[in-house]
Amino acid sequence: MGQQPNVLTPEQSPLHRFGYTLRELRKVRGMSLRELAAKSFMSHSKLQKWENASRPPKNRAEVELIDSLLRAGGVLVDLWERINPGVSARAAVSVPAPHVSEASIGLATAGIERAASDHEGIFVPARLRDGSVVFVALDRRDLLRGGVGIGAAAAFGTGTPAVADPKVVQGLKQPPRMAAAYSGTPIEHFRQARRLLIDNDNLLGPRHAITAVLEHIETIKSLRQDTKGADRHDLMELQTQYAEFASWLYQDMGNFGSAEFWLDRAFQWSHTVGDGDLTSYIMARKAQLAGDMRDLVDVVDLAEAAQQMARPRSRLAAVARTYESYGHALRGEPSDSERAIDDVRNSLDRVSSDATPWGVWLNEQYLDVHRAQGLEVLGKRAQAAEVFTRAIEALPAGYHRDRGVYLARAAVAHAGAGSPEEAAAVGLQSLAIARDTGSGRIMRELVNLDKTLVPWQRQPEVSAFRENFDAALAHES
Repeated sequence: MGQQPNVLTPEQSPLHRFGYTLRELRKVRGMSLRELAAKSFMSHSKLQKWENASRPPKNRAEVELIDSLLRAGGVLVDLWERINPGVSARAAVSVPAPHVSEASIGLATAGIERAASDHEGIFVPARLRDGSVVFVALDRRDLLRGGVGIGAAAAFGTGTPAVADPKVVQGLKQPPRMAAAYSGTPIEHFRQARRLLIDNDNLLGPRHAITAVLEHIETIKSLRQDTKGADRHDLMELQTQYAEFASWLYQDMGNFGSAEFWLDRAFQWSHTVGDGDLTSYIMARKAQLAGDMRDLVDVVDLAEAAQQMARPRSRLAAVARTYESYGHALRGEPSDSERAIDDVRNSLDRVSSDATPWGVWLNEQYLDVHRAQGLEVLGKRAQAAEVFTRAIEALPAGYHRDRGVYLARAAVAHAGAGSPEEAAAVGLQSLAIARDTGSGRIMRELVNLDKTLVPWQRQPEVSAFRENFDAALAHES
């Protein structure tokens, strides 16, 4: 008698549950295994083995990319962490695996079913029945119809898509573009557009910019087809810069799979441009992203690689050294972390005259923020809260989203230091900015704050924060 086929059910082992969920999510998306393989630049056989539970995924970044392509809202990453319980949870999923309800699988699948025919599916934070919080993919039209809480819609924006699928935008047909369509040169047009998008990012948040950025990338690629010489080179440089910016926007949304995808594209394209500073900067950004993802393996190695690529004693070398400092903190290496921050601080006067346009925001306040991040990770929370507060007070006007991120991190530090009232008050300020900007980085920190404040939930200030935070979430029906 032949061997019976391996029929997967969600009740089996974590590996089987991952394979089952992957297959069901793919089917809901109406995507064949080969189509998913092509979109993810992964082999068909590898994905087939994942679905059949004959081989577990080993690379977290690959799981996050598949999760992003299927708009699973972190569910696949959560299931992967259950296969690998020793792996530290990353912030792409709002809470560590042991605290996420099994119901999150059904919630995410339902959201994907509703968004299957719509390119405007977005990630929103949702409260499950067990009290935990996950990020799920929902249809923007359902939000407009009142399918989730008003607070969640306000926080993540229903007027524009908060998360555009990078592969979907790439696949959209666009009318032919001609240089004569622009009043000036198309190069100057897209340079100005990028400057405006960057200027507005901190004020309005990522959701207002991402669709325009992805569309501009496709338009620039179209223009390059009929362009030669220096103009073609300049368009390629712009395409690279837009890809790096797309990565940043996705990073701010908390969509790390798409952030990695666009940083990889930018890194590849930067070699075509031949700009050493641009390539070095993108490598440093890879280290920064690894830090946000709490990747204990890659963050320091990427930062060191960026320093080796950068010009000696340059601003970009100092930027990379800053990210290395946080990596050492994540690894529990306080001396190395402080030494790296001190090295950068001592170099600020020297690198201020560097002519490169990259990393011009490196200053005392930026260093304070990264030092505070490291102190919080290392358990020195009272000191971290003090440094965060000093950095927030020194922020220039207009740094609205960054202020929200720093306030949220300061609130977490205050809570960890045993100051729940101050943590709740600061958290409420941060929540208001999250509503304005739709920043996933802010919401991710506030998820941590919400959990940290549970022991003091009966205090009036804490109760007020948790009620307002809960109102900003979707809820499992």
